Amino acid sequence: MSQTPCREMLDVLCPMHMTLDESGYITAAGPTARKICPEGLVGQSFLEMFEIKRPREIKTITMLCDNMGTKLTLRFRAAPRRQLKGVVMAGPGVGEMVVNLSFGISILEAVQEYDLTATDFAATDLTVEMLYLMEAKSAAMDASRQLNQRLQTARVQAEELALTDTLTGLRNRRAIDHALASLLSIQEPFALMHADLDYFKKVNDTLGHAMGDYVLQRVAKIMLEAVRKDDVVGRIGGDEFLILIRGSENRAILDRIAQRIIERLQVPIHLGDKVCEISGSIGIVLAGSYSKPTADQMLGDADVALYAAKNAGRGRHILFAPEMRRAPKIA
Repeated sequence: MSQTPCREMLDVLCPMHMTLDESGYITAAGPTARKICPEGLVGQSFLEMFEIKRPREIKTITMLCDNMGTKLTLRFRAAPRRQLKGVVMAGPGVGEMVVNLSFGISILEAVQEYDLTATDFAATDLTVEMLYLMEAKSAAMDASRQLNQRLQTARVQAEELALTDTLTGLRNRRAIDHALASLLSIQEPFALMHADLDYFKKVNDTLGHAMGDYVLQRVAKIMLEAVRKDDVVGRIGGDEFLILIRGSENRAILDRIAQRIIERLQVPIHLGDKVCEISGSIGIVLAGSYSKPTADQMLGDADVALYAAKNAGRGRHILFAPEMRRAPKIA
């Protein structure tokens, strides 16, 4: 067989091959070998370009020639010093050797680094199929990650909706009960405020439910702006609200927050040509007032204090005292 057809055959079957003469100089190289070494291979000394790591005893071309068929581990001497696998066999010409190279387990990094495609490998090379499988796996994992992220986002949104009052965006009764139980379990000092709008039923009866809903949304905004960052505000139904003042039972702080809410609730609310005037009453209870407070006890006494505020003329806040339990409630 002539040299030219033989080299063409090697280019197709072994695109990462190099042909060496008897002195160890590279006389020809396959297309992929040339691609990964664009500065040029032909005319270079093989052992000056590559360091043979295993077998360690191969230091000369003669030793390389004596190891025909032996698996080689070698790497470029120049950066990036990528490691390769190889095998050497007798070449087509007298005294010639053919060294066929591969990337081994570093194939994925090599494909990315040298921008290799399927055409850079022999048609029967399983590397091509492996690359397709890796791409398919990567695409599947990426799709799985995106799906998991969407599911996680949907779960968080669902949990948030389950704890949110849809009209006002405040915490709902379930969320308030959870927050209250949490504060009681860690025995953190806190105060509970029970707020109720005065004469709110007249708003719906005279101005309509659209105005009533708008008023409740405005009230929610007022309460959120009046409390501190870590406090919890919730709507527990109708025109009733609960506020957890975390980390403090200081009377001055509680008075300021409650009074701020009451004063802002008394500012007329406008919606189109409609004007609504309301007020609010607030009952307050302190966790520290009990030797061992419970949610039911605090909620009941906050409700008692709320009705004491209504009995006292509405539009005010009152701190719970035990004797209030004997007072009648205003319907």
